[in-house]
Amino acid sequence: MVALDLPTPTEHAEARMTGRMRLVLVVLLLAQFMLAVDFSILNVALPVIGQGLGFTLGGLQWIATAFALAAAGFTLLFGRVADLIGRRRLFLGGMALLGVSSLVGGLATGPEMLMAARVAQGLATAAVTPAGLSLLTASFPEGPLRAKALGLNGALMSAGFTTGAILGGVLTDLLSWRWAFFVNVPVALAVLLVAPAVLSESRPAVRPRLDIPGAVTVTGGLLALVYGLTVAGERGWTDPTALTALAAGAALLVAFVLVERRAASPLVPVHVLKRRTVVWGNLAGLVAFVTETSLVFLMTLYLQDVLGFSPLAAGLSFGVLGAGTILGGVLASRFIGRFGARSALVSGGLLQAVATLSLYGLGDDRGSLALLLAATFAGGVGNMLAIVGFMVTATSGIPDGEQGMATGLATMTQQIGITMGTPVMSAVVVTAPVLLDGIGLAVLVNAAIVAVGAVLAGVFLRRT
Repeated sequence: MVALDLPTPTEHAEARMTGRMRLVLVVLLLAQFMLAVDFSILNVALPVIGQGLGFTLGGLQWIATAFALAAAGFTLLFGRVADLIGRRRLFLGGMALLGVSSLVGGLATGPEMLMAARVAQGLATAAVTPAGLSLLTASFPEGPLRAKALGLNGALMSAGFTTGAILGGVLTDLLSWRWAFFVNVPVALAVLLVAPAVLSESRPAVRPRLDIPGAVTVTGGLLALVYGLTVAGERGWTDPTALTALAAGAALLVAFVLVERRAASPLVPVHVLKRRTVVWGNLAGLVAFVTETSLVFLMTLYLQDVLGFSPLAAGLSFGVLGAGTILGGVLASRFIGRFGARSALVSGGLLQAVATLSLYGLGDDRGSLALLLAATFAGGVGNMLAIVGFMVTATSGIPDGEQGMATGLATMTQQIGITMGTPVMSAVVVTAPVLLDGIGLAVLVNAAIVAVGAVLAGVFLRRT
């Protein structure tokens, strides 16, 4: 059998980053951290925003959904556009759009203006994330340096998701929900001032043509899929609208695969879709994002609705999870250098599964808080090992001309996973008449998904 082209375990002779590499890393990590913060910063502020701008109760969830639809639906398309027009150019354009849309959102005077800003923020995220990852993978050679850069990127990305929940509560309580938007503006401006002098343009020597039929089918399919998942989480999995959207999404994604087989310049070449590292790396990444982000949702329910914590106190409790993800990201490059990316995927997933399973022992009193903090810390370490292993696996051995596409696939996996997790676990929770029992059942399902994903990744990515 032919050996897979995963990064191999290396000896401890470490390459060193140059000063320019460090500057590139700082700029790209700052941008990715800010994007991760945007995924969760408004969650705590939604009721206050609804009161201030006149949103209906049912319309509040669309503040988050509008962002998720744009961010997940257009990621793969923008990943290929980055290969066509230049990754630095798309990165800078996306950062400019993010800064402007955040300013507009903070100044919003009504629901329509705010929703337009959220859609624009989602489009900016869909542009910046794959372009930034492509610039990162192109700036660091495959091996220990790239693994270290991806580890730090993954750590800050997960820390940003947790920080967003905390920062949203602090800004809303102390200042105004508008500062959840305004905080992006100076950061975007700083990146735009520094990035042109630090980042080199990166694009293939020969630009491929844009695959319009592929772009239409995959974007439409992802939009329908995310919309269907959102509606299912809100109304239940038997809702006709949710089922129709999910079926349409599945049909369009099947059509996308068929289109790519015949396209002269496909959005995702079929030979890439046949790579075991790409397919199983992204599936393992999907499991990691689905389970950890939905676990945050489950523990938020537990802290606020079972233990009676305030939103701010619940958000601060996730600081321990953030610390675990940062530690996991820092350790990931050394772990991968010594044991390989496959081992990181499997070991991280199994550690996360065990930590999640222990949460089944949570009770209805605050004495369970110590268990929650210890388990989420350990789970954060494991989750970040798995995420960095996924990023290294899914982007390794890919030619430079296809890095935008590869990182677009990986980013799409990340954003669909973030979107899928909450509605799936919500559907499990509501099957039990008692909230604590429903959370316990969802914890068991969550742990089982992680364990199965880790085992399958280990089996299908084994080196022979």
